[in-house]
Amino acid sequence: MMTVPSFWAEARARYRRKGKQITVRRFGWSDASQEDAQQNAQRRVDEALARAASGGPLPRRERKVPYNGGEGLPIREEVVDRVGETVITRNAYGARCINTPNVLFVDIDFNDGPGKRMVWGAALFLLAAAAVMLVLMAVAGKSLGSLLAAAVVGVLLALVLSFPIAERIHRLAVRVRGGPEAVARANILRFMGTRPDWLVHLYRTPAGLRLLATHRLFDPLEAEVAVCFQALAADPVYAAMCLNQHCFRARVSAKPWRIGIGDHMRPRPGTWPVSPERLPERRAWLERYDRAATGFAACRYIESIGKGASTPAAQAVQRLHDELCQAHSRLPIA
Repeated sequence: MMTVPSFWAEARARYRRKGKQITVRRFGWSDASQEDAQQNAQRRVDEALARAASGGPLPRRERKVPYNGGEGLPIREEVVDRVGETVITRNAYGARCINTPNVLFVDIDFNDGPGKRMVWGAALFLLAAAAVMLVLMAVAGKSLGSLLAAAVVGVLLALVLSFPIAERIHRLAVRVRGGPEAVARANILRFMGTRPDWLVHLYRTPAGLRLLATHRLFDPLEAEVAVCFQALAADPVYAAMCLNQHCFRARVSAKPWRIGIGDHMRPRPGTWPVSPERLPERRAWLERYDRAATGFAACRYIESIGKGASTPAAQAVQRLHDELCQAHSRLPIA
């Protein structure tokens, strides 16, 4: 179940193990109140101590991390708005993100698409070719000393040259096929060709394409989601986070460094919550960011693909996404 709490707290307790005193820390969270979050934190500390008393492992503390890398913990970001089950949050660098438990988003980065696999394949091919050359040299009757020297030189040359050459091969292959966007869209069309009941909406992002499905709702843990991520070459980190957080997610406002804001959100790091005395500093930065972000779109709508019909719940999320992203405007995307 997707959880994006409004309140966070931390509890501590001391524990003696093998003559040493250890401080155990656990986070707590709640949508009700700060007091409820503190009680949750204390319950989690007590549970950790009970496991330790029965001989179980005792990690001393949990890392204070936001969505990225939040393994098993809820999304730790400032809640900007809630619309039904959909939650709008502020990520660690200040951009707004849409979080939904059941509407499928897939971001496809042109730098990490299926063609990247060609780079590694070509590199392995070149390494194998170098090995074959060494075997042929041995068969040809080279002396042991010459063979060893040739082997060293051959392996070094293969390591130095294989990846740059493979990268160039990959770039040439993508260019021949019409460029990275054409390759990615062809991959999407192949995938959709086997799913006539699907309906997806395609958007251009600064780094690639975004796909939003509205023909039905999805569970992030279901097998079809994993198949979709694999077929469309979704970012593996994003795919893992969907599993950990039981949700899908998309950035709906510009990245600061793309709209002329060179300094980081204050205070650093941007993990929520921040201490009350630092809130004015954070708010001042966010006011500056939000003013600049209104002049940019997070993505641009391209087309809808498929013959399926939109389910109302998914269509509502799409409308919210398009409005927040300014996806139908002519603004530059950032």
